[in-house]
Amino acid sequence: MITLNRHSRESGNPANQIIPAKQDNKNILSDSRNIFSCWIPAFAGMTCSGFAIKIVPFALLAIATTASATESDWRTSWDGTLYGYANSTSLRNDSILNPSNQIARLAQGSDVAELRLNFKAENDTVRFTARPIASVRQMRNGFGTQQRDESYLSQWQVRVRAAESWNVAAGREVLNWGAGQFRSPSSPFYFDSGRSDPMRELVGMDTLKVSWTPNLKSSVNVARIVRSGYGVTQPDEWRNSWLAKFDQRGDQWSAGLVTVKAPHLPTFYGVYAQKTVSDAVMVYGEFGSSAQSSALQSPEDIAQPFTVQTPSSRHNTVLIGSTYTFENGNALIAEYLHDGNGYSADEECAYFQRATTQPAMALGLAPRLLGRDYLNIVWQSNQLESSGFWRMMLTHSLTDGGKALTGYYEKNLTTRISAFALGVWNSGNARQEFSSLMSRNATVGLKVALL
Repeated sequence: MITLNRHSRESGNPANQIIPAKQDNKNILSDSRNIFSCWIPAFAGMTCSGFAIKIVPFALLAIATTASATESDWRTSWDGTLYGYANSTSLRNDSILNPSNQIARLAQGSDVAELRLNFKAENDTVRFTARPIASVRQMRNGFGTQQRDESYLSQWQVRVRAAESWNVAAGREVLNWGAGQFRSPSSPFYFDSGRSDPMRELVGMDTLKVSWTPNLKSSVNVARIVRSGYGVTQPDEWRNSWLAKFDQRGDQWSAGLVTVKAPHLPTFYGVYAQKTVSDAVMVYGEFGSSAQSSALQSPEDIAQPFTVQTPSSRHNTVLIGSTYTFENGNALIAEYLHDGNGYSADEECAYFQRATTQPAMALGLAPRLLGRDYLNIVWQSNQLESSGFWRMMLTHSLTDGGKALTGYYEKNLTTRISAFALGVWNSGNARQEFSSLMSRNATVGLKVALL
């Protein structure tokens, strides 16, 4: 079975494919410790690998226990959201990459119940956080019906204030930064940052991290990436990687530099920055320079076959964007992305031509984006409005001319219950990226705030 979103790290995507079956403060503190000691190992999906990520949290917990003996000002909190939604996907009957849905076997309909929780317990020295996810998902297509039940920790962390300006942490953390909406070139782990899909749940990376914050304007982070967390496709290209991140902040601007070294890949370099120009205007940009673990080469000359380069050559990806916020709080966002890992117009045309005889190879090894140049426009309402929220996004591929229109609407029915709808419409033919697999996707549901 082909995993389509092999470069993204998220769950909760309504278009999932079918996959083969496989009190008082003292009491509150005591309860929160029991919750964390039981939930973290159970949900983290720990195996015999990642010895360090198992041992270090226990060491930090020992420090926390010592600290709690002398500090009684523990603060605990929790919240959660229960989702229930149904999804319908209209697949292309004439798809070249997935003819008759024989290769990807995408779900054409699904019903989902999902619980997302957040726990936190902290004092002046120690902080525990955890985000457990539990879901029941029934998926249908022309081949039958399948149910998949999951429970895991999408994020968790034990953080200790080791000294003035120094923190040590272990856990599962979403290593995402930068202001990009469509894609995030400055992060090697989350190129698709999930900001274009309000339903998406990012899953963190298992890390050991040391942070130094000498003042309010500067910070340095060094992390060991033990592995890629829950649900990663094997082999794990980021296992035993090193990350260094440097951040600087001014009165109206912020910027950061990221380097990541994986054992079998050249060093990744990332830069991100943003500046508030006025009360209404913000400009931002992201840059990434990397080599992919593998790259499907599609020469313009159709007489030449597909080849796979392992690893790929180094390419650069750049995103620039701007946000204009109106007086009522609504915002207009415009972005341009150039991805050097994608195909030129002629290479993409040759890609689809070769895919007519090798669809599985074309789909399974496709680059994270087929094209090189994209324009993304977002128009959204004030996110602080109590009545609800709406968002429209139009993405245009400048490489093949295809378009994707996404709309999201959420309406508060009561103080705790809201209804939402998400729709995707892809314009184009079977030889254009956005419309190569499906034409339409719709999701409707309810969500209930538990606290």
